[in-house]
Amino acid sequence: MQDFKNLQVWQMSHRMTLDIYSATRDFPLDERFGLASQLRRASASIAANLSEGCGRGSDSDFARFVQIATGSASEVNYHLLLAKDLGYLDAQTYGELTTNGESVKRMLIALLKRLRPDS
Repeated sequence: MQDFKNLQVWQMSHRMTLDIYSATRDFPLDERFGLASQLRRASASIAANLSEGCGRGSDSDFARFVQIATGSASEVNYHLLLAKDLGYLDAQTYGELTTNGESVKRMLIALLKRLRPDS
């Protein structure tokens, strides 16, 4: 398999994770182990699953990890909405992170279609 760092979707998801870590630094202290942690773990899960999938021996194994990453991308989008609705993210930050999250999700779906052409 290829080096995960060469995947454009991995690069974008890694940048998004860094942005989410930055955005959640200002969350209330009582959310440090709640929503902030969930957002961070879900976003890191996207890049981590792509990394692990690249280390597998077949496209079908890799596709399974891409599918898991896609689920994590959906989870990130929900947690971002919740953070905005709770007033933890301003509209601009929410918009930027959500746009990035949707782009990552579209890229994951396209990658999954290439790995599973019969689906």
